[in-house]
Amino acid sequence: MADTALTEAMLARFAEAGAARVDAPILLDAETLLDLYGEDIRGRAYVTSDALRGEQMLRPDFTVPVVQRHMSHGAEPARYAYAGAVFRKQERDPARPNEYTQVGYELFARDDPAASDAEVFALFHAALAHLPLRAAMGDIGILTAAVQGLHTTERRRAALMRHIWRPRRFRALIDRFAGRSAVPAHRVALVAGTVATEAPHTGLRAPAEIAARIEALREDAAEPPLAAGQVALLDALLDVRETADNALSQLRDIAVDLPAIGAAVDGLSARLDQVASRGIAPETLDFEASYGRTSMEYYDGFVFGFHAAKRADLPPIATGGRYDALTARLGAGQAIPAVGGVLRPDLAAQLEGKA
Repeated sequence: MADTALTEAMLARFAEAGAARVDAPILLDAETLLDLYGEDIRGRAYVTSDALRGEQMLRPDFTVPVVQRHMSHGAEPARYAYAGAVFRKQERDPARPNEYTQVGYELFARDDPAASDAEVFALFHAALAHLPLRAAMGDIGILTAAVQGLHTTERRRAALMRHIWRPRRFRALIDRFAGRSAVPAHRVALVAGTVATEAPHTGLRAPAEIAARIEALREDAAEPPLAAGQVALLDALLDVRETADNALSQLRDIAVDLPAIGAAVDGLSARLDQVASRGIAPETLDFEASYGRTSMEYYDGFVFGFHAAKRADLPPIATGGRYDALTARLGAGQAIPAVGGVLRPDLAAQLEGKA
């Protein structure tokens, strides 16, 4: 099959870049993944269980097991390549396969994150250069820096951080904290203390937890709304969608009034310089400030994707990004900067007309 040939070609390209070939079990410990992503992952992955091993999950991707492998006994720096089946539920679109091959490359290195980002991006860019694709990138780190720089309570910042990967929920929170949306009637009643019932307590939450939650809602209701100027800056940031060189200019302008994003914007600048040094002109790349917010939630910095220019019905042909925080979560407190990407050879074969 054509996608098998592309898989082997990609693995050979990754080996030339210094990657060691690794594999991962098809069944992974579900507890680890649920701890990382919460119960939302159940809606996207296949979960099973038995009395001896507990809950197991069919491999939704390779990144987590590769990180676990590296954090347990990997040298530094390290490059890994892999290929194999992954499994995702497709309840919204049954035409999409729920089992397909991923070919991936992961890089663990402490020095020069901009160079590491550019190395991974350039590998995929070169491998896919013969296909009619649109290359796009973003940076979750710029958005998280903006949230951390808001003049509001730690509780509100934490709520926004939790929902960065859920754009609708994130927007609803911004509107609520800014006083731009009506507070639901049941929340008004809880905060006002006008809810009374003789019904017995049911559910998983203890009465003390419920009381603490009501108190938190009361404290939040007493907080002043987010300043209109801050909301406008956040809106301007989320609206950035330009070629990468022009996006950098817009972000520098926003950083004048939102200095919290300054270091992250400098990181973007260094990354684009590194990309340019590898022969890829930033003006040929799209940058979207919101890009990557519906991907796996471990990305916390640079994100990228390659999309079929004339096939909007297809998922991204390749995706990737930086996930520094994930290595700390899986490394028992130890961490190493890491970035990687994956490619769908079946989709690439479709575009080549060979599927």
